Amino acid sequence: MKYDPVKRTFGNLVSRNVFLRKIFYWILDLMFLRSWHVRKEVKEKITNTGRMDIFDAGMGFGQYTYFLTKHFRDASIFAVDVKDEQVEDCKYFFSKCKIDRAEFEIADLTKIDYKDRFDFILSVDVMEHIVEDELVFKNFANALKKGGRLLVNTPSDLGGSDAHDHDDESFIEEHARVGYSKKDITEKMERAGLKVTDFRYSYGKFGTISWRLGIKYPILIAGASKILILILPFYYLFTLWLVLILMWLDLKSENKEGTGVIVLAEKQ
Repeated sequence: MKYDPVKRTFGNLVSRNVFLRKIFYWILDLMFLRSWHVRKEVKEKITNTGRMDIFDAGMGFGQYTYFLTKHFRDASIFAVDVKDEQVEDCKYFFSKCKIDRAEFEIADLTKIDYKDRFDFILSVDVMEHIVEDELVFKNFANALKKGGRLLVNTPSDLGGSDAHDHDDESFIEEHARVGYSKKDITEKMERAGLKVTDFRYSYGKFGTISWRLGIKYPILIAGASKILILILPFYYLFTLWLVLILMWLDLKSENKEGTGVIVLAEKQ
């Protein structure tokens, strides 16, 4: 069993239940190291100026949109996704939560045409799905106000997508590329009119082990047999503490390399 079908299965289970969806968001934030890194970067490096206009570019289940509404209390968040069911689910959930500062639309990031509109753009695990990535970076640059900032989280080419070569079959499906090198993503962003101000690796040695123990191996167990799903609570009883410690170590480490990259850029 692959990662994406499992993710979709859980998403479908909570799509129309507000309480379960909040629990789902909490589990995603707890178990996925990328969420730890993204939330840390936003809190430490994106200045809250009050009435900001924020773009969640490819919001998926909407967990980062939800985080943004909580962290930036006076900001307006505009979130898009190419999948209509994701957009409808988010509209339903946020309306039920009475959060009126978030707006959702179906959009293809290669076709958006926003001009000088946003103070901050967040793009989490999106760029690896898009073949025309330079076009999207140009669209982001056009959409930002002068001095506006872009934060991108995406796999690196050092084993991102759980693949180490372009011919490898990825555990993570629907990816247009294995990942980015520092040189590749920096040059593409700068050609698009953005200045890269910070580049960091995530999922270093500690994070890679946490991913395997906390996400990959449990999914493989669940995929092997439905009966084996019953052992997962016992599996996590013995491994969760170690997984969380490893994630914390990765968050606090200056990784010299890793399978994820976090890039912060600014429109000059």
